[in-house]
Amino acid sequence: MSPSRADLQRTASEVFGWEDFRPGQLEAMEAAVNGRDVICVMPTGAGKSAVYQVPAMALEGTAVVISPLIALQRDQADGINEATGATRAYVLNSAQPQGYWDEAWAAASRAEGPEKAKFLFLGPEQVAREEVLDQLRGLKVSLVVIDEAHCVSAWGHDFRPDYLQLDQLVRALGKPVVALTATAAPPVRAEIGEQLGMSSPQEISLGFDRPNLHLAAARYEDAEDKRRAVLEQAGTLEFPGLVYVATRKETEEYAEALQEAGLRADAYHAGRSHEDRHRIHEQFLSDELDIVVATTAFGMGIDKPNVRFVVHADIPDSIDSYYQEIGRGGRDGEPTEIFLHYRAEDLGIRRFFAAKAPDEEALVRLFRAVKKRSEPVSAAELRDELDLNPRRFASLLGLLEQSGSVTVSEDGYLARDGVGAKTAVKSAVEFSEQRQNIEESRLEMMRQFAETSECRRRLLLNYFGEDAPDMCGYCDNCERAEADGEELGPGESETPQPFPLQSGVVHAEWGPGTVMSYEDETVTVLFESEGYKTLSVELVLEKGLLEPA
Repeated sequence: MSPSRADLQRTASEVFGWEDFRPGQLEAMEAAVNGRDVICVMPTGAGKSAVYQVPAMALEGTAVVISPLIALQRDQADGINEATGATRAYVLNSAQPQGYWDEAWAAASRAEGPEKAKFLFLGPEQVAREEVLDQLRGLKVSLVVIDEAHCVSAWGHDFRPDYLQLDQLVRALGKPVVALTATAAPPVRAEIGEQLGMSSPQEISLGFDRPNLHLAAARYEDAEDKRRAVLEQAGTLEFPGLVYVATRKETEEYAEALQEAGLRADAYHAGRSHEDRHRIHEQFLSDELDIVVATTAFGMGIDKPNVRFVVHADIPDSIDSYYQEIGRGGRDGEPTEIFLHYRAEDLGIRRFFAAKAPDEEALVRLFRAVKKRSEPVSAAELRDELDLNPRRFASLLGLLEQSGSVTVSEDGYLARDGVGAKTAVKSAVEFSEQRQNIEESRLEMMRQFAETSECRRRLLLNYFGEDAPDMCGYCDNCERAEADGEELGPGESETPQPFPLQSGVVHAEWGPGTVMSYEDETVTVLFESEGYKTLSVELVLEKGLLEPA
């Protein structure tokens, strides 16, 4: 018999000390314990972790939790073990000795009791290993939890090839899936469900508005002017705060300049040692640093309520990335400054990062390795045979699967009948180019946000599928309009809206799409094959460029 609502409330209170649930939490928990897949989109700080932790403690068995960052896994496991007063959560990765792995498997195999492991935290690259998957198959699993689930979607801002192989885990374990993310526009949510093989998932989205975040931006022509403005602003805002930049070199340069100004600042990027990154993370959490200057490597899993500002010295690669990064500010609900410093030339750096052509020779080798077998082959066997870097291997295999040349089942990968290596590579390259078009269009949406003269919050919320008042009153553009005597507040947009937000439309050339937003006499549509396109509403009406789906 599934745990009841009263059981969930009792578990939350007795185990974690939570007397009240936040919006959406109980609904998601009840769906999970009743065997239903769940896609849960909640802003940073809204309590996503509780959505799986309470059901997992109430259900029999062990929850398998997939998360992309070891630091995030450790934070969550430490929190569970502290709340329960015992080792109920284990973090399994290549840095752990074999003895720790053995201890974790033994604890997960125990009958219910105070020494049973109720949570196993793993990275996506770990569950791709055949021996790990075999061990998991032998356990009584309660839930499969996919944290940062937007990483599974090619539409998502932080797409990770390793995540594409998680559908094998889901099929192998046959248990309800709880997919969690703070950032997922409607197309991303749809692909999360599809990629993870979810069956009629319960979708819970709490909304994306963070009314305590004051949104503002400034545009520059000269790089030195922008740099000077960033340093001046970061030194005068209330601490602690975050400054995001595009490159590792910039983190060092900005941090050094802030230190010379007498501030407690440090640089954080993936090139620094594990010890340095851990130290900076801990110092920031304990208010021993005023400012962390970071690339996007710093962020996931930051559980700090009093971040008073988030400043971007460079434009992010998408509104999705931007929203997730600014979401680390103001989690205590207090007013928080969000500022974007922007040069049009900065877009070139982001375009350079996004331009990644697949290795066609490696694609040929991989496809032929699958094609020569008459029976499904595991990813681990293919990777060992070809001796490819795990991340590169996952990317190539994902391209072959998503472009339709290779199928995957619980037993492994199999080449489609009638498909040769030349066709497989051509399809994979075309799919890769399509994904780059999507990346480029997301960057274009970020440019629109940076340059808009209309309400920034409205543009942001429309992007995530939410309607909003024409003017929020708490962004630089609204404040400027108010100073000029323009009327603020809810009202009808002056831009005609021939199609409702989030409705389906069809374009003769670009195919099906979804209406995302209206602004400045334009409509933005997300097309499945092309990404985001902005069209003149006048031309749409005059030429009939769009039809209802």
